[in-house]
Amino acid sequence: VQLQASGGGLVHPGGSLRLACVASGRTLSSSTMGWFRQAPGQGRQFVAAVRGSGRITKFAKSVKDRFTISSDNARNTVYLQMNSLKSDDTAVYYCANSGRQLITSSMDIEGSYDYWGQGTLVTVSS
Repeated sequence: VQLQASGGGLVHPGGSLRLACVASGRTLSSSTMGWFRQAPGQGRQFVAAVRGSGRITKFAKSVKDRFTISSDNARNTVYLQMNSLKSDDTAVYYCANSGRQLITSSMDIEGSYDYWGQGTLVTVSS
């Protein structure tokens, strides 16, 4: 399984970005995809996750109502739409895949995921 994340960049506060993660070697409809992020000097934190067809999602409190996650199973791609970005959102964003349809309580746990992408840097700055 290979995960390729893209879409990071520099954006002003209040702006938007859309990250994409293409999964090779695994069908998204039968798995769970997650996004985590790691800010400088901090540990990796959960951001959002989507299970299977996309009807079950979970978000960190810090991004709820600003970020959305969606799954395009035909393209085997998961998107993270990030709106109203703040400087606190600056981090390297990683996508991750679990071969299982995780229960909701496990979707925000790093150890629930088997494969990780290489990360894409998001910088929110004026």
